[in-house]
Amino acid sequence: MSQLRRRIFGGGTPDSTPASTPDLSREGSPTRGEDYRIIPAKQLQKLTKASKPKGTKRRNAWVFGLGGLFGILLAGFFASEQDMINLSAFKDMNLESIMDVLPAGLLRDAQNLQRNERDAVNYDSFSIGLHAQSQGVKATHPVIMIPGVISTGLESWGTEEESRQYFRKRLWGSWSMMRALVLDKASWKKHIMLDPYTGLDPPGIKLRAAQGFDAADFFITGYWIWNKILENLATIGYDPTNAFTAAYDWRLSYMNYEKRDQYFSRLKNHIELAVHISNKKVVLLSHSMGSQVLYYFFHWVEAEGYGNGGSSWVDTHVEAWINISGCMLGALKGFPAVLSGEMKDTAQLNAFAVYGLEKFLSRHERAEIFRAMPGISSMLPLGGNAVWGNSTWAPDDTSDQAVTYGKFLSFRDSNSSLSPSNLTVEETLPYLFNHSQSWYKDAVLGSYSFGVAHSKDVVEDNQKIPAKWVNPLETRLPLAPNLKIYCFYGIGKPTERAYFYREDPTYPSNPNATFTNVTIDTSVTQGNIDHGVIMGEGDGTVPLLSNGYMCAKGWKMKRYNPAGVKITTYEMPHEPDRFSPRGGPNTADHVDILGRSSLNDLILRIAGGKAELIEDTIKSNILEYADKVQIWDDED
Repeated sequence: MSQLRRRIFGGGTPDSTPASTPDLSREGSPTRGEDYRIIPAKQLQKLTKASKPKGTKRRNAWVFGLGGLFGILLAGFFASEQDMINLSAFKDMNLESIMDVLPAGLLRDAQNLQRNERDAVNYDSFSIGLHAQSQGVKATHPVIMIPGVISTGLESWGTEEESRQYFRKRLWGSWSMMRALVLDKASWKKHIMLDPYTGLDPPGIKLRAAQGFDAADFFITGYWIWNKILENLATIGYDPTNAFTAAYDWRLSYMNYEKRDQYFSRLKNHIELAVHISNKKVVLLSHSMGSQVLYYFFHWVEAEGYGNGGSSWVDTHVEAWINISGCMLGALKGFPAVLSGEMKDTAQLNAFAVYGLEKFLSRHERAEIFRAMPGISSMLPLGGNAVWGNSTWAPDDTSDQAVTYGKFLSFRDSNSSLSPSNLTVEETLPYLFNHSQSWYKDAVLGSYSFGVAHSKDVVEDNQKIPAKWVNPLETRLPLAPNLKIYCFYGIGKPTERAYFYREDPTYPSNPNATFTNVTIDTSVTQGNIDHGVIMGEGDGTVPLLSNGYMCAKGWKMKRYNPAGVKITTYEMPHEPDRFSPRGGPNTADHVDILGRSSLNDLILRIAGGKAELIEDTIKSNILEYADKVQIWDDED
């Protein structure tokens, strides 16, 4: 095994001193009295090969490859397509059966990939913090981070027989997830999917969000999420006494966060304790779905019968909210995921990869998994046609595109209820619910609302309705005139905006199934249409309208921001380093932006109480698009 590791990961030849201390065997020494015979190495090798069943090597490699592919694609749904593989994480796995069939050239490439990934992880480490420190920036306000989906690991705490093998192992956000998916797919699905009727753990299963910085710094070994922010925060004086993470089980509907885990109560207590100890208000950082969770929390903490904090609680306890890549009006790619178990990442696979993925975990199984996680459906598009356009027009249409974004789902061959020609965003939700089981419809409509409140009175009434709290177009910001909100997000990376679909005759219609027999029409590729996916402006995961509308205009309206909370919008163009697998210090990708140098600098200045020079920096057409959105201020 040590020779195998040297072949893959480097560290010297068999005749040289390894670069690092090799792993010691955990097996005990032979017991005295047992008979042992020394035989030549060649003979031992022949005996070992003879004992292996024929065909096992390639079959294991095939199965492992499919499992790894799906695991990466599943993570890709919440992020963007990235190279997430770090081969050092395979050290603890039995790889002989796979590596024996790999050519020497591939092993050399693996060593190079390992070195390049290590360099990518280490770029600019601590440098932003050191620069800020030299300018007098130091830890001032307590910092609490609310991560997004991909950066919140889920670990098993079940003690039933089926769960014991996974005790305290992560079934989301680690290589344990990959191994479980490959070797025990049925059990992995059982653990990761919630009970469809209660929206909580199935009987005998107990999966919980991992806690602490380890829950959010890396998704899997080598694929950093919050690590660079933590490095730079530490450089100016932050540590576990004044910086915290508030991880959550993103599969749950938001009200079940509190019902099962008392998440919002714990978050409230964390904030109050931090303010009491430091005598400073907190700075809250949220990313992606975490921004929706935090917006929901602002309503929960004020509401009578829930947080009971009253209308002044946020103003008393929160200095600033740093909203990073927040999908405030949803992530459109969530819709094809729950409709047909697909996304751009699967649509762009070649035919061979699609065949293999379907055999291992079909798109109907994937749709079943996504629907059994009602938290994901909170990211279905909000605002209907007023925000996303109608069958002839959309606010973010450009002059050079062939198809309007307003046609959210387009069926070129419409000949049944499954393919009803073209559907707008507003029409797609009834279409989804009409072709899914009643428990899914009840779970979504009972937890979330997707409309628009056009008057102050309606907004105020909605403050008392928990299902409205996730939607910033139906509720208002806290009555916190001293609160400051900073919206930081990326632009300039093609992002899923609409889709072409077709019927799939290979799957018979089944009214009791948790899927529809339609699929993305991958034969459509022209202009900004890539394998049936119509691309628009955004950060690679969240469209520009979702990232930017509320910050640039929505929260400038009196009914959505009656206290006049100051909103600062700072857009970051996607300028990736072509030689860096994660884009380097100027990336604006939805996830990789957390390592962007300018973002880290801005975070340190806000946390350090030196944010007075941060001004609006808008480089996209968001203001033009926002003016075309069919929502008007009461005072206009």
